[in-house]
Amino acid sequence: MAGSWGSVLTGLIPLGLVIALSPITVIPAVLVLQAPRPRPSSLAFLAGWLLGLAALTALCVAASGLLGGLHKSPPTWASWLRVLLGSALIMFGVYRWLTRHGHTESPAWMRSFATITPERAAITAAALVVIRPDVLLICVPAGLAIGASGLGVAGDWIAAAFFVAIAASTVAIPILAYAAAGHRLDHAMGRLKDWMEKNNAALMAAILVVIGLMVLYNGIHALLNS
Repeated sequence: MAGSWGSVLTGLIPLGLVIALSPITVIPAVLVLQAPRPRPSSLAFLAGWLLGLAALTALCVAASGLLGGLHKSPPTWASWLRVLLGSALIMFGVYRWLTRHGHTESPAWMRSFATITPERAAITAAALVVIRPDVLLICVPAGLAIGASGLGVAGDWIAAAFFVAIAASTVAIPILAYAAAGHRLDHAMGRLKDWMEKNNAALMAAILVVIGLMVLYNGIHALLNS
């Protein structure tokens, strides 16, 4: 059992970090701290983010049972689909990098955080989890790994909570730090926000390439072991 726990949790850490280190995860967590009511808005955003991640992860864990042995011997078409998707993400990331100087203005969704309310913050956070394809691409293999671990129902809950904690860490850390320190972090958060807005195109290009490489590797690895 100890070996199973070790292998499952070790496999979940890099998956959770892909979500946690994505600019689309970190940037909104910093932007919400610039809202007119930063403390309630940021805490509402964190709650919505955790709820969305937990619901999606639980759905993927439950789906792993319905998929039966699919995770053990994936069909060839699924492996080729990963190869194609990974290659497309890498090419799109390279394109975004080459054209990053043409995207100097921050996107409209970033500017909307300047007037966000606590209610909208919670809804926005949950919606970001659902509509982001990269989050789904990570939650699916995480759910399959948890569902196939054989840890039991309680073990699945603990493993899922561990994955959600890793994935949500970069949202929780700045928000909880601000809730504790208050306006003492305003200057630092403001500088971080300005830097991320200025470099959002480059950051997005980097994360697209990273996710693409991960998906491509998984597809090639499955093809070689099929």
